[in-house]
This record gives sequence, structure tokens and C-alpha cells, in this order.
Amino acid sequence: MRINPKTVYAWLEEDVPYFDLTTQLLGVGDEPARMAYYCRHTAVVCATEEAALLARAVGATVITMAKSGDTVSAGQAFFIVEGSFSALNEITKVIQNIFEYASGVASRTQQLVSAAKQVNPAINILTTRKVFPGSKALSIKAIMAGGAYPHRLGLSETILLFRQHIEFIGGFAAIEDCVARILAQDCEKQILIEVERAEDVEAVMQLPIHGIQYDKFQPAELKALVEKVRKINPRLIQLAAGGITVDNAAHYAATGVDGLVTTSTYFGKPADVGVRFFKT
Repeated sequence: MRINPKTVYAWLEEDVPYFDLTTQLLGVGDEPARMAYYCRHTAVVCATEEAALLARAVGATVITMAKSGDTVSAGQAFFIVEGSFSALNEITKVIQNIFEYASGVASRTQQLVSAAKQVNPAINILTTRKVFPGSKALSIKAIMAGGAYPHRLGLSETILLFRQHIEFIGGFAAIEDCVARILAQDCEKQILIEVERAEDVEAVMQLPIHGIQYDKFQPAELKALVEKVRKINPRLIQLAAGGITVDNAAHYAATGVDGLVTTSTYFGKPADVGVRFFKT
């Protein structure tokens, strides 16, 4: 995945708007140096490509670089650059922050993907658009590094009817006419409908839609509904959403759904990434 270089450079501009005052006063900026990043635990690393972009922007040279999605062991130096001390010190914290956030998300995602696929190898793990504002590109890259894909990149991309939409059209009693109107205006796009009650599944499972998204159903009830819908309309994609974490992903995967929709991998402890400087 490509993140716009202007976005990456803006991360550096935010931290170093003019110059590095400490290094300037010490007078050591021209000293040759090496900088190495490592993780204090096993992790899936992410955003090394963006770190390399920053390194080259300040005139540094990348010596070693793991790819986003690679698993590294504790203590392994996965990103090493050389350049002037001034250049390296300018980018050190920005790169560390990027690694810690993105690798934390990637590692949590990989753990959830692994837990679900051990039960259902064919299942998809999909992440919502509930990311912290301004972090979408990096967040999406991180979940993809961990083996997931974005559920929706934005409201302009897909048709997904939530409870508020259904309430405003007159409830599930009006859903058939609503779907017909949508298809008459935009036959190219696929339609998903979210349901929160078992009785609402009856209203949608034979409609000409792409799939059903079950919100906050318990695994036992969900399994029964998935099996029922499969018998009546096997072409429908069925997704489970709401409260899915690494701790319960296997239970939801065992229900037979095609995919799990989750927000949980975006939030949690960052990866513990350290950095060392060396004179060269």
C-alpha cells in the first residue's frame, strides 16, 4: 500500500518545524552516525517504507529494512540507517512513533486473524473506518500488514444500510421497496444491510442484496441464523460485527460467517520499539 509522500513529510514537519535546536547548540550535527530500530518483543512490523522515505528526505542512507508485514523477533534490528547525526536525530522520534503505532496495530491484527483462521481458514477479517482522525492511511496499511482488509474506506465507497437508515425509510416493512429504489439508481454497487434482531433477518434474506451484517449477536444465536440463511439463500455474504476482539474471534469464526468486522485492532498498547545510535 502506498501512502502519499506529502502525508509522510507532514509528520516530520509537525515534529521539526524549523531545526533541531539541541543538536545545533551542541555542534555535533555533522558527525557520521548509524541509527538502528529494534522491537523488545516479537512483532509484525509496519511502515518501514515510510520510514525509508523520511530517511532519504534528510539525506540518510537505508542499510537494513524489513518489509511491512514481516515478523521480527525481540532484539532484532529491523531498520538501520546511516547519515549525519543531525539528519538522523531529526527523524528518530517520528519514525519511532510511526513504528510503535503501526506495528502495534499490525501485531494485534495478526493475532486476531490467526485466532479466527485456526477455526475457519476461509474467513475474512475486515476492519471498520473508526480510526483516529488523520491516521486512516497508516491504520489501513497496518491492518493489511497484519492480514486483514478494510471493511469500508469511506461512505462514498459502499452501500450499507444501518439502523438509522432503516428507521428513516419506515422500518423493515419498507425495506424491499427501498432496495428496489437503490438498484434502480445505482445497479453497479452491492448492497449490505445490518440487522440487530433475529426477526429482521427474515425481512432481508431473500432480497437482491449482497449480504447481511449481524450486529452484536451472541455466537450461539448467530450460528443458528447463519445456517438458516445458508439454506434459503446461499449466495448471501454473512458478516459478524460488534464487540469482536482477539479473545472471542474464534467463537465468532465458528458460527460459519464469511467475515468478521472489527474495530478492536486499532486500539491497544503500541509496539515497544527502541532505537540506538552509534558513532561511525
